[in-house]
Formats: sequence, C-alpha cells, structure tokens
Amino acid sequence: MGFTEVFVSTHDEALKRAAALDGGAPAAPAAVRIADITDFEIERLGDLAGTAVHAAGADYELAMVDVASDSLLGVPPAMVRALAELLSYETEGEGDVLEDVAEGWAAEEDMPFASEQAVRYVRQLAELAAAVDPASKSGLYVWTA
Repeated sequence: MGFTEVFVSTHDEALKRAAALDGGAPAAPAAVRIADITDFEIERLGDLAGTAVHAAGADYELAMVDVASDSLLGVPPAMVRALAELLSYETEGEGDVLEDVAEGWAAEEDMPFASEQAVRYVRQLAELAAAVDPASKSGLYVWTA
C-alpha cells in the first residue's frame, strides 16, 4: 500500500501538487503524510470528529475536485470545521476530545498505527484544518497513492 498526503492549498496549487505527487515528489513541508491508509480512513476520521464535536450527520465524504486527477480529493467544509474544532472543543468531562477521537481512529479495523501515533496525526490534521482560509480560497485536500 502507498500513502496519503493531506495539505492546505488553493485549487490550482492542489492540482500542481497532485501532479508532483503522481510523479513521486517527496512530502511537502506543511503537509501531513501518512503511510498505509487511504481516503476511506480520512473519511472515517471525519465521521469520528463530527460525532465528537456534535456535528454528526453532516457530509464527510471526500469528493473528486477535478477530472485532471483522480487521486486528488477535496475535504468538505463540514469535515474541515469538525477537525479544526478538535483543537479547542471543550467537554464537561475530564477527557481530551482530540485524544478520544485519535484513540477511536486508531482502533478502527486495519489501522497501521497505535493511539500514540494517531494523536500526533489527528493534531496535525486538525491544525491543517484550522489553517484553511476561505477568504484566500484555500481548502483541505487529500491525495492518495
């Protein structure tokens, strides 16, 4: 299995990045690259994040963004918001919502990493989501090998 890279970009830059990745480019400095997962696992993370921040029922399905690349998918705004909210979401209990989501994600079937690594990935993905600025027409993109 290959890897999945998640990054913040404008549409045009995302297409350029996808072409570079299709050609074997190394990880971008600001991107999160995760080995041995696919877009499906990213969608599952969106579902878990949405449930955790009480935004369940929204559309967390990644969508093809351009016919020029079938390996590049866009993250829907609802998932971007849910992921970004993990950084600051407050609960009445003692738990850390981000860590709870990460542990749930790591427990998914066939996940190639444990909870500790999942916490790092989820925090990085949440930080990317928080960096999305609709005013600059940026979005969160997923490229899967």
